[in-house]
Amino acid sequence: MILELIHKNRSYRRFDKTESVSTKTLRDLIDLARYSPSAANRQPLKYILSSDPKKNESIFQHLSWAGYLKDWPGPDVLERPSAYIIILGDTRITQNFGCDHGIAAQSILLGAAEKGLGGCMICSIKRDGLRKDLAIPEHFQILMVIALGKPAECIILEDIGPEGNIEYYRDPQDRHHVPKRKLDELIVAE
Repeated sequence: MILELIHKNRSYRRFDKTESVSTKTLRDLIDLARYSPSAANRQPLKYILSSDPKKNESIFQHLSWAGYLKDWPGPDVLERPSAYIIILGDTRITQNFGCDHGIAAQSILLGAAEKGLGGCMICSIKRDGLRKDLAIPEHFQILMVIALGKPAECIILEDIGPEGNIEYYRDPQDRHHVPKRKLDELIVAE
């Protein structure tokens, strides 16, 4: 079951905009993050939720999409996410968030996959503009944005070829290919 969820949990960048994501669903996903491990149990993460189309457009304009797809500016209007979760670090609790937001994001995205949704962790953010547009207080560090929605693209996992290229790409049929290193390449010692 977990392997199936991990395979479903891809970095989706195109969504079916006609499929909405409710605030209740977003709250359920944050509840998963709430139970996830946190360094020294500080629990410094806070969240901004959005399933409102106008707020979503404001968030979208501050994000960069798919660095390896040089000629692709991001999803068109009908393929944009239906919801976002912005992960913040509360500097009143700690100045160092370590990998807490990565752990929380993985929990959120596995929960999304279980619900038939997909998402993408985005750290390429125009933070000053996002902070201004959403009136995010200065004591919150903007760590990551998770785009969410019903996936509208086919993602194919494949082994990295002999040339060693790790860059994802789209084929002529517009399918998204993601090269992965082989298991034996990852294990240093047994």
